[in-house]
Amino acid sequence: MVVICTMVDMHIVENKSKSGKKIYRSTLLRESYREDGKVKKRTIANLSNCTPLEIEAIRLALAHKDDLCALGALSESVKLHEGLSMGAAWSVYQVAKELGIEEALGKDFEGKLALWQVMARVIGQGSRLSAVRLAQIHAAGDVLDMKRGFDENNLYDNLSWLSENQAKIERKLFELRRGGNKPKLFLYDVTSSYLEGKSNHFGEYGYNRDGKKRKKQIVIGMLCDEFGEPVSTEVFRGNTQDPKTFESQVKKVLERFGCKDVTIVGDRGMIKTVQIESLPEGFHYITAITKPQIESLINKGILQLGLFEEKLCEIKDDEVRYILRRNPVRAEEMSKTRVSKLQSIEKYSQTNMILEIWR
Repeated sequence: MVVICTMVDMHIVENKSKSGKKIYRSTLLRESYREDGKVKKRTIANLSNCTPLEIEAIRLALAHKDDLCALGALSESVKLHEGLSMGAAWSVYQVAKELGIEEALGKDFEGKLALWQVMARVIGQGSRLSAVRLAQIHAAGDVLDMKRGFDENNLYDNLSWLSENQAKIERKLFELRRGGNKPKLFLYDVTSSYLEGKSNHFGEYGYNRDGKKRKKQIVIGMLCDEFGEPVSTEVFRGNTQDPKTFESQVKKVLERFGCKDVTIVGDRGMIKTVQIESLPEGFHYITAITKPQIESLINKGILQLGLFEEKLCEIKDDEVRYILRRNPVRAEEMSKTRVSKLQSIEKYSQTNMILEIWR
């Protein structure tokens, strides 16, 4: 009696052939077997029309053909873990690169910390500790390629670094954005922000725009170019009057940004006689005049009330150009205020008359 043993090995084969400029690919399910002591191969099925997922499923089944039940246990052994969030950090980082913020801050550790503080303010506003916690949720270290971690103390120290390097950073941003095309017009204004607590170097009592009585505050000035894009910010003591902040802005425009023959725009409380007289040569200004100034010009005969129409009117006096226009919206507001005050006076008068009768 003759016994023939046949050993079968089933596998997937991927073939690639070229005919002219065309490339042909095929995927076959084949098996190797022995017959009369010789190794032979044959094709069982053509898998070329199967999807890649279907082919991988067949390949996985062949790898576990001796124990197909083990395939069910594979899914149980695989555990999914959520990684750090990437989308927000990556998106904000790309915008920061396009705006030149990364280049202006530098790519050393302090520069990357400063950039993360900027990104953290965009992703989720909060404290320095909050920025540290955000970095544990978002892939800050991976996106910024930070070689070591940081805590809130590093971020507070980084704020000091930012303060010391502010002028250099602002100048770099200005150069990156403007190049040799320097602006001829700057816009400047101030605001204030109240403070909780007492330990603040610039905190003082002053004109509070927040309506928070008995709260110390700081005054913040912002200088913008003709497009309204900020070029510099500066913090002043809370009791600093608006005109006192103007001189340092002129100095920045001239020295830090190297601009000449420019016009600075500020409101009527910002640019006054002292500020105008101290302007360097080639510097001009645009501002609004006060009610007493208007009355003075009318008394001198330079202006006439009849000139205040809805169409623009221009008058020049001693190298000063006055652009006049009647604001219909403001006129209506003033009319309503006047009527309201008259009604209050009449009501007060009637109340007094009633009291006199009852005496």
